[in-house]
Amino acid sequence: MFLASHYGAPVMLFALMLGLAVNFLSQEGRCKLGIEFTARHVLRWGVALLGLKITAAQVQAMGWQPVAMVTAAVVATIAFGIVMARMLGFKPFFGLLTGGAVGICGASAALAISAAFPQHPQRERATFFAVIGVTTLSTLAMVLYPMVVRLLGLTNLEAGFFLGGTIHDVAQVVGAGYSMGSETGDSATVIKLMRVAMLVPVIAFAAWMTHRQQAQHAGVEGVPSPHHPPLLPWFVVMFVVTMVINSLGVLPIFVVNLGNEVSKSFLVASMAAIGMKTHLKDVLSVGWKPVFLMLLETVFLAVLIYAMMKIGWTHGNA
Repeated sequence: MFLASHYGAPVMLFALMLGLAVNFLSQEGRCKLGIEFTARHVLRWGVALLGLKITAAQVQAMGWQPVAMVTAAVVATIAFGIVMARMLGFKPFFGLLTGGAVGICGASAALAISAAFPQHPQRERATFFAVIGVTTLSTLAMVLYPMVVRLLGLTNLEAGFFLGGTIHDVAQVVGAGYSMGSETGDSATVIKLMRVAMLVPVIAFAAWMTHRQQAQHAGVEGVPSPHHPPLLPWFVVMFVVTMVINSLGVLPIFVVNLGNEVSKSFLVASMAAIGMKTHLKDVLSVGWKPVFLMLLETVFLAVLIYAMMKIGWTHGNA
């Protein structure tokens, strides 16, 4: 986190790179159990505390049209990702992972959705790639999209809707939005937080896919499944609980800020642990198709948000 702040680079990317540098620690010895614990359990607590970033008042203040726009854009992007993943030869889970990362909130969404997936040797590898891809694309979008909105002649409010609706990571949305002024930054941040709120139904959908797949496998093999995950994982329930508590306004500001910092620290630590568990040769062997998939999803989301804005989906109470 210090390096990311000092050099102005994405913190998740630094966590991944530093984790890769000490990859050997996950192979054997006393560190292995701690790395596994961090990559799984610390990750889920980090996701649970993300609810402190959102209040119901922030969503209500924007009106129903932006809510409908964000909901439709996230659903469409994930559906597009699943369809394109199948066409490129990947499993639907990978399309959901990348589509959710692009459509919701970048690396945090990739980690949260991955946590709801079944345990599989390829899960960490897919998560690792999704985080690298979405972080890179989000950084490029933070630089390029402010120029795009100027070329399109959007107003400050419209620019905020576009930046908040298309850039992947929260930090990059804030950076791009406030670089164009306070009005643009405020609207971009609220739209982005509305996308973050979509984590709840998307993770529930990921858990349902996991539950369904395990039930199908148990039926094919003719034996009962030893474990059925709940349709709504506990960390999603905690996400909703923290969001509701934050919406009630009963928490002091310093508690909310502390919770946000703890959440960020947990997610960074879990990202480093996933980096430790990942072999670089596995990443290099993925080929061009995953890169192409995430680029397609990014372009699809940008075009969709702009089209929705042109037909008046942003005319709420903002």
